[in-house]
Amino acid sequence: MRIEDEIKQPVFHNLYQKAYINVVYTAGWLSVRQAAVFKEYGLTLPQFNILRILRGQHPKPATVALLIERMLDKTSNASRIVDRLEEKALVTRQVCPANRRAVDIRITNTGLDLLHRIEEGMTSPAEVLNMDHLTPAELVQLNDLLDKIRTKP
Repeated sequence: MRIEDEIKQPVFHNLYQKAYINVVYTAGWLSVRQAAVFKEYGLTLPQFNILRILRGQHPKPATVALLIERMLDKTSNASRIVDRLEEKALVTRQVCPANRRAVDIRITNTGLDLLHRIEEGMTSPAEVLNMDHLTPAELVQLNDLLDKIRTKP
């Protein structure tokens, strides 16, 4: 559906304003769809993101700094997210033997099993995000344009 119809605004000041509103609206729309998928597993999107990062590191540990660097949402509080995942026994924390000021964070077998169940039960990301009707050329164009938006001139 067109952004004009979604937000009931038929006119924009210019194409830049329309594009900005469209990107912000779509980001929120995608977040709601993703949140619904993870809610049934008792996770948030940032928690899922951290579990995936830790699985990628597995069996090596990660630090909070590494998690922050790799997270999709840079505004998330990684320490608090790790606290919640630890309460659910999905991750462990332990003082690094080589550097006592650092903390090693690892995904547990329970965390690995949960990720497996989520991904096994999930429809394809393209379907969840309503992108399965885009052609490969459109997906390339979309990725190129999103990358270009984030590139400083």
